[in-house]
Amino acid sequence: MSEQSSEKQGTPDRKRDHIDMAFASSIGSDQLDHRFYYEPMLAGHPKEKASNFEFLGKEMRYPIWVSSMTGGTKWARTINHNLARMCGKHGFGMGLGSCRPLLEGKQHFKDFDVREFIGPSAPLFANIGIAQLQEMQASGTTDRLRVLMEQLRADGWIIHVNPMQEWLQPEGDRYYISPVETISRLLEDVEFPVIVKEVGHGFGPESLRALLQLPLAALDFGANGGTNFSKLEMMRSDKEKAKLYESLAFVGHSAEEMMAMSQSIVEELGSKCLCQSIIASGGVKSFLQGYYLVESSPLPAVYGQAAAFLKYARESFDAVDAYAQRQTEAYDLCRQLLTVRTS
Repeated sequence: MSEQSSEKQGTPDRKRDHIDMAFASSIGSDQLDHRFYYEPMLAGHPKEKASNFEFLGKEMRYPIWVSSMTGGTKWARTINHNLARMCGKHGFGMGLGSCRPLLEGKQHFKDFDVREFIGPSAPLFANIGIAQLQEMQASGTTDRLRVLMEQLRADGWIIHVNPMQEWLQPEGDRYYISPVETISRLLEDVEFPVIVKEVGHGFGPESLRALLQLPLAALDFGANGGTNFSKLEMMRSDKEKAKLYESLAFVGHSAEEMMAMSQSIVEELGSKCLCQSIIASGGVKSFLQGYYLVESSPLPAVYGQAAAFLKYARESFDAVDAYAQRQTEAYDLCRQLLTVRTS
């Protein structure tokens, strides 16, 4: 039987399916996504992969950032190696999980040593908490960051800021100097690129304003809406403390809210805006949301995901590779057919 006749035979079945599904697939006008203009007349279906672009001084093919994951656990090495291979193959950037264990010894170094998997061209950033940075500044040992960065062949450091999580964590650190003072001092002392990231609550407008005026390589939103580490710590805490503080899990800002705030602040600051780029992470559930955030950014931007990639990376490289392939194909379709509304 010819391919053409086979297609014709399948047509009645397909049409019958359409009739059966027509009522179930109805969408009301109140359900429409009003963030985009849909332009079906201006391009065909994507047939080529996206072109490489520069971000954080390195090369990416898609504006997708695999947000900081894990280290020092049973699954860490497998997860990080699978993620790095996937990032290298598809042209994503990657942030490592907290490298604090490496400041205490080299037992878990292989968990974080992923440059050979991601390749030399992709951006790869190490990660440390603001509390550990303050300890190194107090003891005059911040040069350890440069040494460890070189050992990991990383391109710079992510400094994560998480005062709410640390307060709620039973064994949490305490810091009594404002993070912006600590970051400012670091930037005066080092030459490597620095990213600042919040962990699960995001940044309010005055924090954004202060950070955007610093010569940061990027600002990573770490918005509320994804994994909430404050809520996670309350689950580990005693019941009375969890009950007292449970409402704090709902405090914070979404990635969309922070992007809107950043737009107005960057415009207001003008030449005083020294931050170079944005990573819109935290609660980004889909390629469509990521596309919207990237296209809405006042600065060069990528979008970050963590849990979605983690789920597949723990399973196998093939699983996370297939997930990444689906994401890139969907993102290419967005680029062809959708434009973000500016008003």
